[in-house]
Amino acid sequence: MAGSKKKKGPRQPVGLQCTVCKGFGYVTAYNKNNETLKKQTTGESSFPLSKYCKRCKKHTEFKLMKKLK
Repeated sequence: MAGSKKKKGPRQPVGLQCTVCKGFGYVTAYNKNNETLKKQTTGESSFPLSKYCKRCKKHTEFKLMKKLK
């Protein structure tokens, strides 16, 4: 194979940052189209997520920080 092509679609890779210690612990992908529809219909968002932080050693909220390339 000469090279891998980037996937095209609404799913975007993003980094999650702990709201307590500001450390990046997780990388995930979310569907941008579904997220905007959810905000329009219910007014809610999927973020922040409650996840385990290795630095804090407890469950904290992680917010969406940046899109990865």
